[in-house]
Amino acid sequence: MTLLTSAVAAIVCTIIWYKNAPKNDMKIGILCWMYWGATIMWFVDAIFEYAELKAEYFSPAPADMLNDFFLGLSVVVFGLIIWLVILLIKDPKGVIKSALSKKAN
Repeated sequence: MTLLTSAVAAIVCTIIWYKNAPKNDMKIGILCWMYWGATIMWFVDAIFEYAELKAEYFSPAPADMLNDFFLGLSVVVFGLIIWLVILLIKDPKGVIKSALSKKAN
């Protein structure tokens, strides 16, 4: 489920990035790289887990699936938090800068 969750997030993020490709105002590319990196990480993990468990890999317990789903969801949310912090620091549209300059006046 971790692989599936991160792969869906990576695909959705890539589609959003591709639709807005010429302009990169929201730095969606950074989010795509993070999600694709997580997807590759979970894919490698799945390969090693399959090598260890063989056929049992395809019949996980429901509790394990739920655990994996929450872990995958945590990775997606953590990626969003990192992206949001990067977006706030870079402030590509100047929103924070203008808000701070209005407050100073």
